[in-house]
Amino acid sequence: MNSLMDAVYNWLTIRIVYDARPEDTAARDTVHLFEQTLEADHGVDRYSYEKKDGWYTVVFTKDGNADELRFREEMVEIMLKQVLSHPERYKQFPSE
Repeated sequence: MNSLMDAVYNWLTIRIVYDARPEDTAARDTVHLFEQTLEADHGVDRYSYEKKDGWYTVVFTKDGNADELRFREEMVEIMLKQVLSHPERYKQFPSE
């Protein structure tokens, strides 16, 4: 099992890819997988993120308690930059 920080980071990195490419079904499915992990393995719900001043802040509720984690922008956007720089490696597949 990943730590809560790892699970939130994984969700956030693919979430911003999906937000940038909402037609990307693989990103959508991966977001849903990580959301299931956050909920089932870590008791997290009501999560959202905000980008401000070079940081991503993820606000969430875990076991009924509000909490947040922060990540540097350059750490989070690695996957997004890779996808946008090399779209031929990350092809879109139509919804089934």
